[in-house]
Amino acid sequence: MNRVLRKQRLIYRSCIAACVKSGLIDQAIHVFDVMSESECRLFSVDYNRFMGVLIKHKRFDLSELYYSLMSARGFCLNSFTYSRFISGLCEVRNFELISRLIEDIQRLQMVPDTWACNIYMNLLCGANLVDDALNVLRLMRQKGRDPDLVSYTTIISGLFRVKRYDDAVGMWKMMIDKSIIPDSKACRALVVGLCGIGKVDLAYELTVGDMREKVNFDSITYNALINGFCGLGRIDKALAIKKFMGRNGCEPGLITYNSLLNYCCNALMLDEAEKLMGKMESSGLKPDTYSYNALLKGFCRVNRVDKAYMLLVNQMEARGVIDVVSYNTIISALCKAGNSDRAYKLFEDMSRKGIAPDVVTFTVLIHAFLREGHSVGAKNLLDHMASMNMLPTIELYTTIIDSLCKNGQITLAHSIFHDMSEQGIRPDVVSYNALLNGYCRVPKISEAWQLFEEMQNRGLSPDEVTFKVIISGLIRADNHSLAFQVWEQMMTKGFTLDHHVSKSLTNSISSKVVF
Repeated sequence: MNRVLRKQRLIYRSCIAACVKSGLIDQAIHVFDVMSESECRLFSVDYNRFMGVLIKHKRFDLSELYYSLMSARGFCLNSFTYSRFISGLCEVRNFELISRLIEDIQRLQMVPDTWACNIYMNLLCGANLVDDALNVLRLMRQKGRDPDLVSYTTIISGLFRVKRYDDAVGMWKMMIDKSIIPDSKACRALVVGLCGIGKVDLAYELTVGDMREKVNFDSITYNALINGFCGLGRIDKALAIKKFMGRNGCEPGLITYNSLLNYCCNALMLDEAEKLMGKMESSGLKPDTYSYNALLKGFCRVNRVDKAYMLLVNQMEARGVIDVVSYNTIISALCKAGNSDRAYKLFEDMSRKGIAPDVVTFTVLIHAFLREGHSVGAKNLLDHMASMNMLPTIELYTTIIDSLCKNGQITLAHSIFHDMSEQGIRPDVVSYNALLNGYCRVPKISEAWQLFEEMQNRGLSPDEVTFKVIISGLIRADNHSLAFQVWEQMMTKGFTLDHHVSKSLTNSISSKVVF
């Protein structure tokens, strides 16, 4: 009888294997079910093989079902199958089932393989569950499964991700103490993390300083250090790293040169910047939009706008490395120099060449037009923005309203104030203050008072500026009684009136009192 059952078991196993080989997974599942219900005894090896098939083909719902059935019958997976199961569940981020498997493994005095633990820790760190990842790392060590380089690199990256910088450095030092030599990926994680918080010297010391004879660093590591030292204003150190990377088989690339170029332009070392551009081209690198925009910015900062414009037209345009930032840089410089007419022509030029202006473009031009008293031109630009489905910021709206009010164009200012609300941008206290001040200056106190009440009805609390503006307007209109009432409201809010205004108001009220 036993011999017959053994033969049947072999037939079932062969049939399942054949179905799997042919890709007939559903049929393999059916055969396994039939085998389970037969008189043939199932062994752990059968469950491990079958679970391996389900995991490989990502049938995780069924994997969970059969795992529960198997456990209920007193069977368990081996360490390798557990590892495959956990790594597969990481793909679908099934944290709950993974936690259950980890608990079962611990109860069985086992631990997943290192590669599976690494995949799980990577998933946890990606979800910012770094403490859980650290628990997995501790479990590995407790159960004699030594964490490897990937384990430590994953944890270090995760710690940087949640801004636990000191813990990340501590983990790095622990890894070194255990004689695990970092690779370029581990060094990159440490350097990028430390340079991101300005600890460039420490990043250099722990990697290039300590590991230069042991690790072939990649360009990302070198570039992070170069950019970091440039950010600290230590160009000599950045240039030394550039030389070192070249000597060690990692040629400086576009990002390397752009970091140095950006430093030179910010420091107004424009001759050096132009030399760097020449070196880039002589080494076979083509400066990109970022490179040229950095140089444009430098020229504009030293008021060499004509040279910036020639660079834009003669080189950037010809090479197709021009964008909206390029135009914005020169338009901004022209507006700053009081040449808004030329800036507007450049604005028209960019539109003709298919480069769409952005909010920055419009904001710079509108500010310039308002500063020079071209309110109609500013309003036209605002309408142009609307035609492009581009919403101005509330700050820009408020600036326009304030400028128009100061020029006495209250009707146009109120129209734009209304447009702002129509566009779904809720006016704030500053916006109301700008229009309120305009009405009080004219003066149109009735409209100002309506606006004062409207802002409060909309849930906005007047600030100190609001009270001072409306009180001054009421005094100007000789409505001292109402001004005094507003003053009382102002004092209950904890605001104080200017001394000369309060004295004027008090005197006017006192003069009307009959004794």
